[in-house]
Amino acid sequence: MFSLTLFSALGSGLMAGVFFAFSAFVMKAFARLPAAQGILAMQSINVAVINTFFLLVFLGTAASCGILAVFSLLRWRYPGAGYLLAGCLLYLVGTLVVTIVFNVPRNNALAAVDPASTDGVRLWADYLASWTAWNHVRTAAALAASAAFTIALCSRRAGDAL
Repeated sequence: MFSLTLFSALGSGLMAGVFFAFSAFVMKAFARLPAAQGILAMQSINVAVINTFFLLVFLGTAASCGILAVFSLLRWRYPGAGYLLAGCLLYLVGTLVVTIVFNVPRNNALAAVDPASTDGVRLWADYLASWTAWNHVRTAAALAASAAFTIALCSRRAGDAL
C-alpha cells in the first residue's frame, strides 16, 4: 500500500497545484478580459482539460483514495491509518465531490451560453465568483489531502502494513 499512498500524495499535490494556479492567477487574469473573451478562454480550457493526463491524475487519485480508505479502516490500529483515511476523505469529498456538484454544473452552463450575449455577460460575472470560490475549496482540500498522505507515509514503522 506504500506505492498507492505515495501515488495519492503526489496526485493530490499535483491537483492542488492545478487548482491553486486557477485560484491564484488564471481566474484573475480572465476577470480582466472583456466577458466574451473570458468566457471563450474558459470554454476552451473546459474542453482541453478532458484529456488522458489530467483524467489519470484526477480520477486515478480518486480511485486510489477509494482503495486506501477501505484499507485504512481494515488496518485502523496501525500508525498513520487516521491520516490515511483523512487524506482519502479530503480528496474524495473536497476535490472529487466538490468538482462534480459545484464546478462541473457551472462549466456546463458556461459551455451552453453565447459568449457575446447579455446572458453570457451576466452568467460570467456569477461564474467568476462562484466557480472560483469552490475552486478555493478544492485547492485547500487537495493540499490538505497531500499533507495527510505525507504524514501517513512518515508515520509508517518498519514492518507496518501501511
